[in-house]
Amino acid sequence: MSRFLSNATNRIDAKGRVSVPSAFRSVLVQRNVQELYCFQDFVFPAISVGGPDLLERFERQIAAEDPFSPDANEMSLLIHGGGVFMKLDAEGRLMVTDFIRGFTGISDEVTFVGRADHFQLWQPQAFVAAQAQARGERKLAGKRS
Repeated sequence: MSRFLSNATNRIDAKGRVSVPSAFRSVLVQRNVQELYCFQDFVFPAISVGGPDLLERFERQIAAEDPFSPDANEMSLLIHGGGVFMKLDAEGRLMVTDFIRGFTGISDEVTFVGRADHFQLWQPQAFVAAQAQARGERKLAGKRS
């Protein structure tokens, strides 16, 4: 099965576009993803990106809840209110919009981070710091990385 793995940092061009790494584009092609669902991550200052199946997975979780429950309402607020659909251009570039910049702090470079079934857009230094923190916490807990 194709997965989004590894990370890569690319520069944003003068028109505000960034090239999605070829390995990530290959996964999108293998999965026949035409439209990207992007949402503001719940934990990290990152934008999570996947196909419509990613949105559908969250909507199934919401549908399993009482529609008037606080959990269902919070999840909908995050998934629907904090999400947008986007498309890559013909050259495999993504427009780095205010939606992305405002939430992540991205300015001139984007770090693409594989998360198995989706990928994330990070401000490069924030990714390095979060990864170091995660390693440190696992080390303190005596867990193998």
